[in-house]
Amino acid sequence: MADESEGRETAVAGGSGRGFRPGSLDAVNFLLADVRGALGPYLNVFLVTQQHWSQSEVGLVTSLAGWLGLAVQTPIGAAIDATHRKREAIVLALVVLGAGALCIYLFPAFWPVLIANVLIAVVGDVFGPAVAALTLGLVPQRMLARRMGRNAAFDHAGNVAVAALAGLVGWLFSQQAVFLLVPVFAILSSLAVLSIPAAAIDQRRARGVEASAGGEANGGAGDREKVSGMGILVQCRPLLIFGICALLFHFANAPLLPLVGQKLAAAHPEWATVMMSSCIIAAQLVMLPIAILVGRTADRLGRKPILLVGFAILPLRAVLYTLSDDSAWLIGVQLLDGVGAGIFTALTPLVIADLMRGTGRYNLAFGAVATMQGVGAATSGFVTGMIVDRFGYSAAFLTAGAMALIALAALFLGLPETAPASPAEAGVGPLEEPSLAE
Repeated sequence: MADESEGRETAVAGGSGRGFRPGSLDAVNFLLADVRGALGPYLNVFLVTQQHWSQSEVGLVTSLAGWLGLAVQTPIGAAIDATHRKREAIVLALVVLGAGALCIYLFPAFWPVLIANVLIAVVGDVFGPAVAALTLGLVPQRMLARRMGRNAAFDHAGNVAVAALAGLVGWLFSQQAVFLLVPVFAILSSLAVLSIPAAAIDQRRARGVEASAGGEANGGAGDREKVSGMGILVQCRPLLIFGICALLFHFANAPLLPLVGQKLAAAHPEWATVMMSSCIIAAQLVMLPIAILVGRTADRLGRKPILLVGFAILPLRAVLYTLSDDSAWLIGVQLLDGVGAGIFTALTPLVIADLMRGTGRYNLAFGAVATMQGVGAATSGFVTGMIVDRFGYSAAFLTAGAMALIALAALFLGLPETAPASPAEAGVGPLEEPSLAE
């Protein structure tokens, strides 16, 4: 996925540049997708089809875990900004995640699942900002768009791989056995993370502080002088708007795949895991080239036009789900998720990096936006579960579509373009555009 020149440039991009290989970061993104993908939507399908939970019970557990996890999302981002042990933070989170999945496998009752889901939600807050921080610390600004696209591409490739593997495990053994994949991939992910030399990470750049002439490479007094206060979260109006758009987008998007998976599982209970894997693979195969394309065009076309395309896909997808219950149709419509969510996933860390460049609060802002996303996802899980129980699947899909239209309007009317105005601006110094900080 990368040419030799990119590898050479990336290898010297870190704090000292000693020993970093781009393939290590590729492996981290690929394997972390495997860890998370071996749990995610399979849990909902397993609880509904095998444990015979009601939609409301599943929605309650999902929402409670989501809301409790959200309480620590932004503080975790601030902690990642402050620590130089970002690799170790990811490894610790992987240990907890693997233990939570093992608990669900062994004790699939209400309280064990709830407690495990809470722990998984909390430690899941670490991966996004921590991996993005590692990327910022290893890659210069001029290469950031391509590298973020490459990160997303390997993430999607990992999702395809684990979905295929989970489908095979579910077919050969049981839906419950899929959860055993999580601790296996957690170990592999830990090894990949630790293969990145700590000395190669520019700790200043990893939190969004640009190194000044004569400044210390890895933090210190100069770093403290340049770091903005936490008030940047409310002072940066475009960040607030983007956070609201992210909330609405995830409120609409988060329940769609689980709902489709449940419809497919109800129609073909013996193929439940395979059907869910088919939906995931269909979307992720589209996301992979989309992520690469976004990485290569985001500087030239700008962030906003590409984001608008991604947001416009979501209401269309929600409506199309209501037109037929045919399995082939549902899986085919799921392909659109690869375009919409693929664009959003690839551009989110890049937009935040644009807005927070020079502030030293990148991971804090990443955590805050992730909190907004989580609010939308956690709330929609409970709301759509109630709607399905009372009014059916079509009503839930149309509700999601209406929220997606609101998200599209908010993005179009409220968010300015965040891309640097010139190649020179992309390479050095904090973002100078006043409108992005007011």
